[in-house]
Amino acid sequence: MLKQYFPILQWLSSYKKAYLSGDVGAGLTVGIMLIPQGMAYAMIAGLPPVFGLYASLIPQVIYAIMGTSRQLAVGPVAMDSLLVASGLGALALTGMDEYIAMAIFLALFMGVIQLGLGLLRMGFLVNFYQNR
Repeated sequence: MLKQYFPILQWLSSYKKAYLSGDVGAGLTVGIMLIPQGMAYAMIAGLPPVFGLYASLIPQVIYAIMGTSRQLAVGPVAMDSLLVASGLGALALTGMDEYIAMAIFLALFMGVIQLGLGLLRMGFLVNFYQNR
């Protein structure tokens, strides 16, 4: 049952050591690229740059443990930053504590919605909308 929620348990035992050097190189390259990218996207969203570092690191670690696709790119994107800035910009001043708190709540609430949809097995909606 754990393997259903933690796919890393399925493939880790059969992982070939020959792949390790390439995977480490790719991981370092992506990690180095995500540092300025995440900081810039945080600034676009009106948040302190350190939040971009969190948005770059935490999703990578969680997806490495719980993700099912080897070809999926996970991390901050410009569109999300622009949506946060435009959505919260009318509610609070950029960079203020209230703005930061609302951005954190927005991220948490979106995570709860995604978790709820996952637990309700609503993934078929993604395939449905993808084909439209």
